[in-house]
Amino acid sequence: MAKQKTDPNYKVIAENRRARFDYAIEEDIECGIVLQGSEVKSLRAGGSNIAESYAIVDDGELWLVNSYIAPYEQAKVFKHEERRRRKLLVSRKQMSDLWNATQRKGMTLVPLVLYFNHKGLAKIKIGIAKGKKTHDKRETQAKRDWSRQKQRLLKDHS
Repeated sequence: MAKQKTDPNYKVIAENRRARFDYAIEEDIECGIVLQGSEVKSLRAGGSNIAESYAIVDDGELWLVNSYIAPYEQAKVFKHEERRRRKLLVSRKQMSDLWNATQRKGMTLVPLVLYFNHKGLAKIKIGIAKGKKTHDKRETQAKRDWSRQKQRLLKDHS
């Protein structure tokens, strides 16, 4: 079996692992993100968090709210605000779909992964999600536990 070469540019910066537990993700969209220079440097150093953040459609633009990017110490003059609203880049068709999902269907836009793609550009994956109730979360947990147990049983008997 041949080993695949990993791309040196592709790197996951931050992941919202809690999102799939709290929300039922129906669809995900890859978005570009508008960043300042010191923010890009800080992301390359690995200082960010998207766990408490969310996305909103405001005046025909998509915004990422409450995401944290650590300050870059080497930036003396051009420092960035740590928790500012950052503009997300999507096509007009995707923007109208996102607006329809949030305004008409009552869905939530949850950031799932912040990463550098194979070209070295910062991208964020946004999930169109519906909130889970407590019993839905328990059901998901039970299914996950059962599939793990089933895998163990199959592994032991073979």
